[in-house]
Amino acid sequence: MTKIGLLSDTHGWLDEQIIQHFSQCQEIWHAGDFGSIAIAQQLEAATGIKIRGVYGNIDGYDVRSFYPEENLFTVEGIKVYIKHIGGYPGRYAPGVKQKIREEKPQLFISGHSHILKVQFDPELNCLHMNPGAAGKQGWHKVRTIIRFVIDGPNMKDCEVIELGKRG
Repeated sequence: MTKIGLLSDTHGWLDEQIIQHFSQCQEIWHAGDFGSIAIAQQLEAATGIKIRGVYGNIDGYDVRSFYPEENLFTVEGIKVYIKHIGGYPGRYAPGVKQKIREEKPQLFISGHSHILKVQFDPELNCLHMNPGAAGKQGWHKVRTIIRFVIDGPNMKDCEVIELGKRG
């Protein structure tokens, strides 16, 4: 059983609450727009957990030199695909639907929109998650993150955590 902390769109700001909420996680995944590599370093130092992630459209060389544009990996037999600008079922970004068809992940994660979304795509047999935005920049009204569990073939215990208003 692996407990996952999922966030995106920190835009250079790390809320201390995130450290508390992710303290019992075994893995932390960031779906892009870190804002600076310091965000990943602070989160890793505070939790002792190495961050898996992808760079986003606002990320500079410091983040892009460390994190890929796309990340494909397996946790407990669940294949995971992360891409910052990925869209969602019915409105995938160019090339994403084809990549999901080819790679057949059970879980697709994106960020970018600042819109929290957990939605199953029956056509591709793939669960999509977007944790919304954890940072203060953007048009979202409430900052959000997600915590969930991968237990063998099961993804379960999904918790949406509201961190408070954006401002």
